[in-house]
This record gives sequence, C-alpha cells and structure tokens, in this order.
Amino acid sequence: MKTNAAFFIALRYLWARAHEGARFLRGAAAGIAVSLVPIIVTLIVADGMIRGILDRFIELGTAHLQVFNVPDNEIEDTVERINQIEGIRGVWPERRGMGVLAGRTGRTGVSVRAVDPSFWDDSAGAQFLIVIDGEHSPQTDRDIVLGQTLAENIGASVGDTVRLMTVRDTDAGFRPRMAPFTVRGIMTSGYNELDALWCIISFEGGRRVFAPENTQMSLLVKIDSPYREVENYLFAIHDELDGRFSVFTWKDLLRSQYRSYQTSRQLLLFIMALIVIVAAVNVSSATSMLALERRKDIAVLKVTGGTVRGVTGIFLWGGFLTGLVGSIIGIGVGLLIGSNINELIRGLERFLSFFSRLFDGGEVSILDPGFYLETIPIIIDWNTVLMIGIFAVLCSVLASWIPARKAGRLKPMDLLRKST
Repeated sequence: MKTNAAFFIALRYLWARAHEGARFLRGAAAGIAVSLVPIIVTLIVADGMIRGILDRFIELGTAHLQVFNVPDNEIEDTVERINQIEGIRGVWPERRGMGVLAGRTGRTGVSVRAVDPSFWDDSAGAQFLIVIDGEHSPQTDRDIVLGQTLAENIGASVGDTVRLMTVRDTDAGFRPRMAPFTVRGIMTSGYNELDALWCIISFEGGRRVFAPENTQMSLLVKIDSPYREVENYLFAIHDELDGRFSVFTWKDLLRSQYRSYQTSRQLLLFIMALIVIVAAVNVSSATSMLALERRKDIAVLKVTGGTVRGVTGIFLWGGFLTGLVGSIIGIGVGLLIGSNINELIRGLERFLSFFSRLFDGGEVSILDPGFYLETIPIIIDWNTVLMIGIFAVLCSVLASWIPARKAGRLKPMDLLRKST
C-alpha cells in the first residue's frame, strides 16, 4: 500500500461521521489541544515577565556593559574612546555607594546612584520610567530623585529637604558626613525590586558627598542590540581600551538572576509538557478503539493485498493527524489567550473586585506590583512554539505505534468471523 493511500484513508477516518469511529480521534485531538493551551500561555507569560524585568535591569540598572577601574583623571578620555566604536549608543560615568537617607518621618539605608542626568533621558530606559511626581532626573548637584517605595518609607515629597549621611575615611578614622538635598522627583520603574532603594543624584553630586575609596566607579555603556551582540562589543571595548580596564556584560553582572529566571521557565515548561504526554496517551486508546470500529475495513484491505506495514501506516497517519490537528488548535487558542493576557487579567481583577466589595473587601490585584510587573510584555518565542508543536505530534505518533502495529498484524479471516 502506498503512503499516499494510507494518508488519505487516515484522513478519511478523522473526518468521518462520529459513529464510524472518528469520534475517538477527534476526542484525542481535543485532549491534545486542551493540554497545549496552558503550555503556550505559560510560555508567553514567562518570557514576557523575564524580558520585562531584564529590560528594566539592563536599561535602568546595570546598562548593557560596564567598564570598571577607570581612574578619575581618565574618565573623559575613556568615554570618548568608547563612543568612537560603531554601534555604541551612549556612555555615562557612574558612582555607586551606600548611605542613610533621612526624611520627615523616617530614615533608611539607601543605594545611591550618582550618574549624569542624561542617562535617564535615554529613550530605551525612559520608556520604563513612571514619574509619580516632579521630574525624572536631578538637575543640579543639590537635587535628588527617589524611588516611590523609598519616598513613602521616609515621608518625602517633591520640594522637601532630605539629608543623606555618608562616611568618609580620614586620618582620624571614619567620620559621617551629612549632605542636604532637595527632592526633585519621585518615580518608579514598575518593578519594586529594582527601584525600592533608588536614591539618584547627579555625578557631580556624587563627587561632593562620596570619597572615591567608598564608591564603586564604572562606565555604563549602551549598545543597539543588547541581547544579540553584547559579547561582540565586550571584545571591541576591551581592544579599544588596550585591555587596561575590566569590562563586563549584563549577562555577567546579572548571572545568578538570569539563570534563576531561565531555570524557572524551563521547570514550568517541563511540568506543562507532562500534561501533553498524558494527553497523548489518549491517542493510543483512540487508535485502539478506531481499529476495533474499523475491523471490517482492515479485513477488506488485507484480503485485497494490504500488507502489515500498509495497515500499520494507516493508523500511524491517524495518530499523526490527530496530534497535528490538536496542536494547531491548541497552539492557536494558546496564542490568542497569551496575546491578550493583560486584558484578561484586568477583567478578572475587576470581576473579583466586584464580589470582594460585596463582602466589604478591598480591590483584588492578581499581579502585585511589589513583586511582579504591572503589565506583562507580550513575547512570543516562535522557535519554542514550533518545538512544542513538534513534540505534541511526536508524542501522538509514538502513542499510536503499539495499537497501530497490532491492527496491522490482525488476520483477515479472524476479523471477518468477529464482524459477522
């Protein structure tokens, strides 16, 4: 029996009337489709959350690359040399240090970032900044911009005077230094873990309050393609600076965090893949029931010269088509739901909040902005989607192998006696 004939017979079985056995394959295809919907939605949500968080960290935190150990007297020359490399979007010197910030109602430890205000004007990073009040960057060396959570903790508002305490190492030992700043703005990145301790001042302001030995000095570098070409620029910058300074990519600086995200993503996909495997088992049962329902057809095919391989091929094609149809439907529905996940979450929040208010409850928030992004970016990894579809079809074919093989080995006379 030719392969084309086996394929079209299997296709006929799939689209036949329900009482002729097609209901079994359709039910199995529906099971495959249902199992694929959550894995596709999980993939979109996981990739969106990872990309959304990483985008904020590399655009507002670590930048795409960082150059360390640059002396103060070589900063300007080093910045100029890096800017000469084609594809470099910007270079900004930054000092980072720790301090204690005191406001009207409290004080707390802070992570102080002293960077040129133009860093916050970069378009790629500015899109993630949400200005709660005031401006998003300091304008003078006496201005300070706070993260929303930090401002709430110390009771600071725009226009208030806050005091930043730092420590200087002198011949007489460590001595604290208090420096007053005027709150120029309050902002958030939409991800609390990144900006909860944000205390932003100008680069000149950092020179005023910090001793060089008490800060981490680096150059923040941004390129056009941080996810695809960052390693290439690592070597380009290293060569341009004659290997004198340490250069790290965002993948180096966020190594543990990036691995944690990828591990969590892979674990979620593995758990969801188990559901697909369970659903594929139904294909085996469906193939067995179809063979039982079509025993007369098998007998006729055997009597007219059908081979074991040919009859087996019919039911293997049936398993393949079942997995293919289920994959197409399941992936399509999963993509539809995943692409509208933010709207669905907002609708579910409104629905739950309505009932919560009936029982004197508060507003329901599914994605707590203190731990998650308020809006999930829609990222579709088409390569992974394709692999998931192939995996589902392969599982369906493997699940149908044993019953298909048994159907191919049935003897025609035994089939005719049982069907009479």
